[in-house]
Amino acid sequence: LRSEVKAEESFRGLLAQVREVCLGAYAHQDVPFEKLVEELQPERDLSRSPLYQVMFVLQNTPPEVLELSGLTLKSVNSISEAAKFDLVLTLVEDGEELGGTLEYNTDLFEASTARRMLEHFGNLVQSIVEGPQRRLAELEIMSDAERRTVLEGWNRTRADFPRHSTIHRLFSRRAALSPDAPALSFHDASLTYAQLDSRSSLLARHLRRLGVRPDTLVALCMERSARLVVSILGVLKAGGAYLPLDPSYPLERLSLMLEDSQPPVLLTQEGLSERLPAHWGQTIFVDADWEGMRSLDEAAGEDEAARAVSSGGGASADGLAYVIYTSGSTGRPKGVMVTHRNVLRLVCGTDYVRLGPSDVVAQASNASFDAATFELWGALLSGARLHGVATDALLTPGGLERAAREAGLTTLFVTTALFNQLVREGGGALMGLRHLLFGGQAVDPRPVRRLLEAGFGGRLLHVYGPTEATTFATWQQVTLAGTRGATVPIGLPIANTTAHVLDARMRPVPAGAAGELYLGGEGLARGYLNAAGLTAERFVPDPFSPEGGARLYRTGDVVRRRAGRGEVEFVGRRDEQVKVRGFRVELGEVEAALRARAGVAECAVVAGEWGGDGDRRLVAYVVADTGARAHGAGPGVSASALREELSRSLPDYMVPSAFVFMDELPLTPNGKVDRRALPEPDPARPELERAYVAPRNGT
Repeated sequence: LRSEVKAEESFRGLLAQVREVCLGAYAHQDVPFEKLVEELQPERDLSRSPLYQVMFVLQNTPPEVLELSGLTLKSVNSISEAAKFDLVLTLVEDGEELGGTLEYNTDLFEASTARRMLEHFGNLVQSIVEGPQRRLAELEIMSDAERRTVLEGWNRTRADFPRHSTIHRLFSRRAALSPDAPALSFHDASLTYAQLDSRSSLLARHLRRLGVRPDTLVALCMERSARLVVSILGVLKAGGAYLPLDPSYPLERLSLMLEDSQPPVLLTQEGLSERLPAHWGQTIFVDADWEGMRSLDEAAGEDEAARAVSSGGGASADGLAYVIYTSGSTGRPKGVMVTHRNVLRLVCGTDYVRLGPSDVVAQASNASFDAATFELWGALLSGARLHGVATDALLTPGGLERAAREAGLTTLFVTTALFNQLVREGGGALMGLRHLLFGGQAVDPRPVRRLLEAGFGGRLLHVYGPTEATTFATWQQVTLAGTRGATVPIGLPIANTTAHVLDARMRPVPAGAAGELYLGGEGLARGYLNAAGLTAERFVPDPFSPEGGARLYRTGDVVRRRAGRGEVEFVGRRDEQVKVRGFRVELGEVEAALRARAGVAECAVVAGEWGGDGDRRLVAYVVADTGARAHGAGPGVSASALREELSRSLPDYMVPSAFVFMDELPLTPNGKVDRRALPEPDPARPELERAYVAPRNGT
């Protein structure tokens, strides 16, 4: 029975519609079932009924009484040992009451789930009886107790942390406690806490003399190194906020970020000068200009800049700490503004991981990837040593294992894609770790199970969080028992964070039901740089907070809660944002860049797993314009030409690895691109992938 359930309609209205549907169906009830099957030609699957999987039965006719001479007859309820359908709800009228049973397929549903469905059905009926004229959207299926659990019980995360301090004040306090302890070790230098404190203060005084004040952005375009860490800390001590720029990004993308953020100062290295766009502000080479800065500092003595730096630079807990740019659906990257308090909530007094002076934390993420926030400040604010791991070591078999052994690494964060790769290589690089954190996209439990079965003895943490919630928002310690499902949960909110699963009207949904994930708490970023409209759209008032002014961030992620402890499971996205190799990619930004290329009339970009290794790749579907098609698509729209042009404006992880040329894109009935109807790329066609290079040896 086909019904259209409209949220704005009343129950009485829905009931009238269902009555008409039923009467129409009864008029055709004599159509033979085999005729229906012959007409519909359903896809056959031995695991389910082909035409429908859910049945509702209402027994509302008086039972026929059979009377036999000399016999007393009594009806006995039969018990079915096997479910014929996924769900069958049977109700029987008994005077003024309805009673019944729910039969369910135990391959699909647990007993607790079936009981919860019945409870919700009872709550729904009660809500209908109390107000049949209410809109369907206003009807309740959760009890008051369940609602309190969902909203409050699963969000009791408040804990003490230095919420009124700043990052650099806490670092200076740590440096005073253990000045001779090793703070960092990179390929270019190893520094103690005292040396890092001293060098960053020198740079801070110089920046202060250049006009850096609270909330002043200072761009950093540098390779991962000790100088980068000194520069980041120096910017904060001057009172400013750092803007990390990846030197491997295309010139056009770096220009967009600088144009949008307008930083008055750019810190970089002399060897990178040719790879940088023109900058209208002051450019400082932290390598070549260092001695000159030292001389100027000695000559200046105890001036205003020195006094300001020694007193904390005027920065506050609510002051800006950094801005990180992420992919934007409008075709332009957007800058996320993160405060000192946001960062301190991530690494101080938290519950998911506790680091100390005996830890060695891998610095494996680029500074423009927000995982670097955890690595950098998780180490330096806890007295641990930060160790820079070269990119080559991360990406070559055995490289990370050697680096981990030589440095004595105890703590590592990797993206899910890199985690899967390291497990495929045997997992030896991960075995000696105390804390292994991974995340960034939906997780296949099989590699996780393989690592645990191989004897991994540390704490394996699945972490999740958008840049707007300061790196991590939820966490789950993974055990073998936790790998039995279709995916590994993203877990529970970390300390001082709230997580709500809400429907389209921002009403909480019960455990097991899918909804959009909204995040709150003290990790929530200030908003987007120079984008008040987008900030208001994604950072919305928190209707559940007892304190006025609280906000929630709309993640766009579709999730559901598990019953019991309320762990969150990732289901999918409500928009066209995807994760590729742990990086956030808005497909709209890639499509906008593609449409701007000559010879492209239409395009669609999707992400999928076609390589057989479980890793996601971007595939672009391109329709050439009529002029290009008239000339056989021409070189202007060849895969190699498009890939080369896109690499000038997009970072490499956003450039599609495959291009499929089509005469037209398939459309849905409402005129949108039907992404499900797009063909899978054929890897045998040479224009789809980069040129194949045969392996030279085992490595």
